[in-house]
Amino acid sequence: MKQIIDQATWVRRDHFAFFSRFEEPFFGVTIAIDCTEAYAYAKAEGYSFFLLYLYRALRAANSIPEFRYRIADDDVVLFDEVHASPTINRPDGSFGFAYMDYHKDETVFRAAAQSEVARVQQEAGLVPGTAGQDMIHFSAIPWLDFTALSHARSFSFRDSCPKISFGKMTEREGRKTMPVSVHGHHGLMDGYHIGLFADRFQQYMTRPAQL
Repeated sequence: MKQIIDQATWVRRDHFAFFSRFEEPFFGVTIAIDCTEAYAYAKAEGYSFFLLYLYRALRAANSIPEFRYRIADDDVVLFDEVHASPTINRPDGSFGFAYMDYHKDETVFRAAAQSEVARVQQEAGLVPGTAGQDMIHFSAIPWLDFTALSHARSFSFRDSCPKISFGKMTEREGRKTMPVSVHGHHGLMDGYHIGLFADRFQQYMTRPAQL
């Protein structure tokens, strides 16, 4: 479900009008997330670490309205929930896009996501059968401890979906950290909202058993 935002009374009215004129309205930042406890928890429980941090990032994003705003023609809409479209790496070095519904129950999400990962890894196509605006584009680049990241963009396509990318986990002085890049449409969100996401995501990764 979604609702159309009344732009006349919307607190971001001027921001949206200003940044929507830009050829490139997306901005991005890279943050470091401590994943020491989350990684240990995943290994102890036999869970996929990738699906664990993907779920927690998706849950954090869903808790912040600005990550659920989208542009539909001339309207701004707010989705009740947004889902995940992550890249899935294949043994041959290629990747495919997946689609994973968001569920508040992590166990339900993980079971469905595992099936989707297996499906994409066994196929050769790129684009999933299900696609729409009610999603966040996720990607994993586990070979690189990056400090910045950019995305391929078609400026003729009026994209408004946030993009979140995860990098290589590294260990220093007994703590494991992972770079996370977050890109968002500046007409729909600011650095403040990415800060909220970073804090929420870190909370979910620091206390992984307490969701």
